[in-house]
Amino acid sequence: MRYLTDEELKIASRFLFLSMAIVVIQQDIQHIQKGAFKIKEPYIQLLEKMNANALDERRQLRRKMEAKKLQVMLINKNDSFSSYLFLCRGKEEKRNYFNPAIRKKVEEIVQDIMLKALAEGQSYAAANA
Repeated sequence: MRYLTDEELKIASRFLFLSMAIVVIQQDIQHIQKGAFKIKEPYIQLLEKMNANALDERRQLRRKMEAKKLQVMLINKNDSFSSYLFLCRGKEEKRNYFNPAIRKKVEEIVQDIMLKALAEGQSYAAANA
């Protein structure tokens, strides 16, 4: 049975997948720093901007979740599925996600964050040209 409103589900799932995207971005920063790139700085700067933007968004989502008394917890994970428990207003809702679908959603969020970071960089460059 569904206990969360559409808004609560949207906030909680964005928080969940954004948290996963942040881990991916932070791992990418480490890979580039340790990698055999000739010119690392532009990539690192972009990823650090993406990380900062994602952390800001997650901070805002966390505040919304605290205000709505909303929590998300991992219950179980196997090769195919991950199960999460969404808690809100004393009610529980279990949701199962197909792991490739999680990967696709995280990839979309990373691309969205990248486009925003690039747009901010372009507006900054245009203002200082």
